[in-house]
Amino acid sequence: MYHMVQVMCTTRYILLRPGELREITRQRLSTCSRFAIWIIGTIYYGFRGPAVLETTSLRYWINFILSPLLSAGICIMVLRLRHIPASAWVAATLLLALPGMFGEAVLLSSFSTFMPRLQPASAGRYGAFLFAAYALVLSIAEVVTLKATR
Repeated sequence: MYHMVQVMCTTRYILLRPGELREITRQRLSTCSRFAIWIIGTIYYGFRGPAVLETTSLRYWINFILSPLLSAGICIMVLRLRHIPASAWVAATLLLALPGMFGEAVLLSSFSTFMPRLQPASAGRYGAFLFAAYALVLSIAEVVTLKATR
C-alpha cells in the first residue's frame, strides 16, 4: 500500500508530464481571476454603495438594470477570451459565479462589518442586486449552452 501511494504521489506531484505545469498554472490563475472579479465588485459597492443603493428610486432602478448587464458582459468577455466552447458555458459560468456566491453569503451575514459605509437596511437591496446579476449571467449561459448542444 505504501509503495502504491508513494508511486502515485511521486508521479502526480514531482514527475509532471509535459504541459501539466502550464495547465496547473492556468487553473490557479483562473481561480485567482474568479476571486478577483468578486473582490473588485465588492470593493466597488463598498465605496459606491451609498450612491447606488441609498439614493432616489429612479437612480436605484437604473443601477439595478445596468449592474446585471455589466456583470453579464464581463462574464461573456471572460468566457470568450478563454475560448470556452458554447456547449460548456453553463459549467464555466457556474465556476465563475461560485466564489462570489460563497463570498457574498459571508458578506451578507455580517453586512455591517464588511460594508460599514452602508446602512444595515441596504443589505436587502444589495442582495437583490446580487441575485439579479447571478440570475442573468447564469440564464444567458444556459440559453447559449442549450442552443450550442441542439
